[in-house]
Parts: sequence; C-alpha cells; structure tokens
Amino acid sequence: MRRTHFTEMNCSVAQTLEIVGEWWTLLIVRDALFGVTRFDDFQNRLGIARNILTLRLETLVDHGVMVKDQYQDKPIRYDYRLTKRGKDLWMVIAAMRQWGDIWLADGGPPLEFVHRTCGCSMTIQPVCSACAHVVDRESLSSIPGPGASREDLPPGPSR
Repeated sequence: MRRTHFTEMNCSVAQTLEIVGEWWTLLIVRDALFGVTRFDDFQNRLGIARNILTLRLETLVDHGVMVKDQYQDKPIRYDYRLTKRGKDLWMVIAAMRQWGDIWLADGGPPLEFVHRTCGCSMTIQPVCSACAHVVDRESLSSIPGPGASREDLPPGPSR
C-alpha cells in the first residue's frame, strides 16, 4: 500500500518530506532563494501548472516556509517570500545540487556557487559542530534524542 503522508512517523526526515517532499516544492524554494517572489514568475520559470503551483505555495505558507504579501488589489496578487525556516532549506538544496553535479551532470555542473569572501567554489562538507573535523557517515553513530521512543530508533550497529 502506498503511503500518502508521514504525519504519524516520528522522524525528522519524514516530517520534512511532509512539507517539502512533493514534486516541484524544492524547485519553488530554489527559485525563491534566487529571488523569485511572484506567482507568474514561478510559473513561467518552472513550467508548472497553475493549480499545482497554487497548492505547493499554499503548503509552504501553511507550514511557515513562505509568507505571502499582497502587492496589488485588482486583481489581487501576492509576493511569496521565504521565512527564516524557508531560507534554512538552502543547505538541503545545495547538498542536492552537489550530489547531482557529481553523479548526474555529465557535462559538468550547470551552475556553481562562489563564496563571496574568498572567491572559491562552494561545496557542502559536513563538520562536527564541536571539534570541526570533517565527518562522513562511517564516522558517526546514532543515540536516542530527547524526542525518541524505542520503536523510532534505527536498527543495527549504528546505535
């Protein structure tokens, strides 16, 4: 049976997918990070059906990822702007872009991000917040967090 929602799953990844896991949603957030704010601009850039765009924007607004501000009365039109919560998705999108650049972009990255301070291309590299060492999956273990229950814990040796 196909799962239609993740609201009952006590998992931060699942809860994030509940908000941004629908097709088109992260592309809308990506364009908003580039400064797109208007419905017609999202629609034209993405080629997304208007009814689907409406649903995705409503979900993002309902979950505090975007806010909408009216900028015109007749007809009523809105700007859609990322909140702090929405802007914090930049790392998710940057990591997905980097993965796609490595594994899917045969002709090389279609877009590179350059750090304004040093002028170098930016890559996502996870580091330990305490000791600043670079980490990979093999150097991590998982322990129960304050919101965990026994059935939520992952199986196996990573505990």
